[in-house]
Amino acid sequence: MELKDRIVVVTGAAGGIGRALALRFAQEGARKVICADIDGAGAEATAKEIDGIGRKVNVASEDDIKALIDDVEANVGPIDLFCSNAGILVQGGPEAANEDWQRIWDINVMAHVYAARHLAPLMISRGGGYFLNTASAAGLLSQVGSAPYAVTKHAAVALAEWLALTYGDDGIKVSVLCPQAVRSAMTKGHEDGVASINGMLEPEPVAEACVKAIAEETFLVLPHPEVLKYMRNKTDNYDRWIGGMRKLNRAYNREKEGQQ
Repeated sequence: MELKDRIVVVTGAAGGIGRALALRFAQEGARKVICADIDGAGAEATAKEIDGIGRKVNVASEDDIKALIDDVEANVGPIDLFCSNAGILVQGGPEAANEDWQRIWDINVMAHVYAARHLAPLMISRGGGYFLNTASAAGLLSQVGSAPYAVTKHAAVALAEWLALTYGDDGIKVSVLCPQAVRSAMTKGHEDGVASINGMLEPEPVAEACVKAIAEETFLVLPHPEVLKYMRNKTDNYDRWIGGMRKLNRAYNREKEGQQ
């Protein structure tokens, strides 16, 4: 897809990857970029930089996402590209509180479901459209220290796969973004964390990788190319891969103990 003259919606646009995406899409000549975030002032600030539109949106709310889509479709024009980018991290394992599991599920998974539920039929009716869903390398591998993040990001990847295989014949294109650590509010204070094993990227090269993937209509977006090797290691010998991840987990736990 060419981004020039397209109408684009980006969630989580107040900072990090979302802000970088919004700015980069504007550079590509998008007709209008709608910047959505639960931080309404931050969304407005990003929009102001690119003559876009800022909206306060809670992506965990189906009503908010539907209202966003309806508003843009009615008052700006048909949405060509929807970027479900907002996400959160919750540390811990099965012992994490139910409300934390539900919150991360609503934001990291259901927000993508809501966008597809309300926008895919519109896109199909006019011959196609594009979804860029932000997941994580954790959705292809795992996340040491966070079961909720690993589980929800796996689900986000699975949903993107399903959308691509189910709606591809209807003209719907899908890309799923799976980076390792990217400098953002989520990773602040965790610059040396386990996800930074191959370095922490700034948001701008991540946005650049997304623009390239959209232009080439590539499904999997890997700003950290090492992730592809890790995926191959995982499928080549699952038990050996689990052993390597256990070793990484032990190192993570030693680091945590050293910080206490």
